[in-house]
Amino acid sequence: MDTTGILDEALQRLHGSGPERLGRLTNHAPMAVEALAAHGRSGSVHRWLDLYTPNLEEFPSRVEAVTAGNWHSALGDSRRAADWIDHFGREIADRSWRDVLTEWWPRLLPGMYGGSTHPVIRVGHAVRTLLVAESTAAGGVTGPRLAELAHGLGYWAARFHPVAGVAPLPGKGSAAAALDAVAPIAERDGGFPARLRRVTGLPVWAATVTDPDEAHRRLTELVRAATHRYATHGHGQATMLVHAATAPNAVLRTLPALPRVLWVPSLRAAWTASAAVTAMYAPDAPVAYGPPGTFTPEEVFERAVAHGDEHVIKLTDTALDVGDEQALAAALRSIELSEPPAGRW
Repeated sequence: MDTTGILDEALQRLHGSGPERLGRLTNHAPMAVEALAAHGRSGSVHRWLDLYTPNLEEFPSRVEAVTAGNWHSALGDSRRAADWIDHFGREIADRSWRDVLTEWWPRLLPGMYGGSTHPVIRVGHAVRTLLVAESTAAGGVTGPRLAELAHGLGYWAARFHPVAGVAPLPGKGSAAAALDAVAPIAERDGGFPARLRRVTGLPVWAATVTDPDEAHRRLTELVRAATHRYATHGHGQATMLVHAATAPNAVLRTLPALPRVLWVPSLRAAWTASAAVTAMYAPDAPVAYGPPGTFTPEEVFERAVAHGDEHVIKLTDTALDVGDEQALAAALRSIELSEPPAGRW
């Protein structure tokens, strides 16, 4: 846990900016700086953020306050991002952040595909920070960290986008085998929304799970499999395939803050997201990959920080959660495949 106050300072800086730029590109800075702080690199946070600042836009304009009476009509309206962030800020100020999350998680979960899955990933980073803060003897839940959860939930509500009409296809037993069974979409061009519309069928996996503990185990398996798979399949689209691992990991990070009754539906939504991203961006065939040496987790994260790309940092953060050699290899592969940020770091 960051005890320097630097993460709070960075979040306060960022909360004057919007969750997107150019009307569609996600602001990754809150997620990246949380990952830096979580892995003991608070000293790099402000420098990284200074260099990322040209990618930020001002906080969006407000349209109309979201209320208990009109939230249904505001859901999925990207123009209402500021309204939604304000709404969650008020909710979290009035009651426990866990209660707010528990109320809204099942409402938002079906729409985790909007914003290219970035909103749920941002929420996962925010929840990790809050859970770690609560676990410390002195306590560390601060205003900026609570506000970050409000921003993440508000972004999710504004970009809420469900997936419908996806036919269940024959599945496989393991998460790795199920991901291997995902058929790529026929036309792999265009952006995330266009590709998502072309996903018409996905293999069934873990559909019979009803026990929360089993759901947690299966979700852990999915994150591991998707992270491992990046090493041999990341060349299909180095940036977007990161989300096949980081989106389900965001869900996994959030489970401890949720009632157990929500764990099974969380698993199902996470599988659909990971499989859909795989269908949209996976290459026709894998390539063998061997890392250029043996590295400790700390050395791998140091390499990711030196590279500077936000997706590299976030995949490496997930790889360190998984913690085995194949996961570290996937992180190193992302460093090789991704272009360093132009003019930054």
